[in-house]
Amino acid sequence: MNLNHLAIFQAVAASGSVSGGARELHISQSAVSKQLAEFERALGVVLLDRLPRGVRPTEAGRLLLGYANRLFAIEAEAAQALGDLQQLGRGRLAIGASRTIGGYMLPETLAAFARRHPGVELSLQVENTQAIEAKLLAGEIDIGFAEGVVSSDQLDYRVYAEDELVLIAAPRHPAAAAGPLALAALAEHPLLMHEPGSGTRAVTERALAARGIRPRPAMTLASTEAIKHAVAGGVALAFLSAQAIRTELKAGILRVVEVKGLRIRRPLYRVLLKSAWRSPALEAFLEVLKAR
Repeated sequence: MNLNHLAIFQAVAASGSVSGGARELHISQSAVSKQLAEFERALGVVLLDRLPRGVRPTEAGRLLLGYANRLFAIEAEAAQALGDLQQLGRGRLAIGASRTIGGYMLPETLAAFARRHPGVELSLQVENTQAIEAKLLAGEIDIGFAEGVVSSDQLDYRVYAEDELVLIAAPRHPAAAAGPLALAALAEHPLLMHEPGSGTRAVTERALAARGIRPRPAMTLASTEAIKHAVAGGVALAFLSAQAIRTELKAGILRVVEVKGLRIRRPLYRVLLKSAWRSPALEAFLEVLKAR
């Protein structure tokens, strides 16, 4: 079905005359008459009764007019939706972040973006760094935040902040009461660690390996909150982001244990798929992120 012919038919039927349809479409009356005749011939039905004054849809014309009205209403809605998307009146942004960033650093940025662009739907998935990279490569998220080691040449990594990993213990743990811990003594203490694929674990293991220390995981936990609770219970020590323990430090639930000759700082990355199109919502989010 020729949609241009359908639009001409709709205009003529709505106005009640060939001349009225021609004026609405800004084309000649003879062109409208010719294309209407072609349309009826192609469909094999008469769509309009030609009256002494004007036209009237036939039964087939009334049936087709209902479909035409719905079709062109959807077309107008689509055009409006695209306009709204460009103006950030609507849209969706899927974000993936590793645990430290997603749980303790991004929420304020998300809130600032939502205040500025309330029509854009935000979704945040919190996974380990390996999973975030996989979701970006699969096109399941628009932007990722990772705290681990750069691992894919298909992704664009940009440092957007820095973080420090600190050794934490329960206040009554011997390591917390003994003052600065010797680097060699660190190997004597079991550690709680995130699962393989975690950025925090990867950075910790790399920093310790560079100093000849192989950590002895007492337990592997996939939750930062679970690690904090277990450490507070005196089970073992753990390396976590300083961002993740601020509340517990203030409350006296956890303590930072200084380790002589060891300071673990790490970059935090904003990650994008190099080949992906950047939507208006994503560009606006990057602006908010940069401002903060």
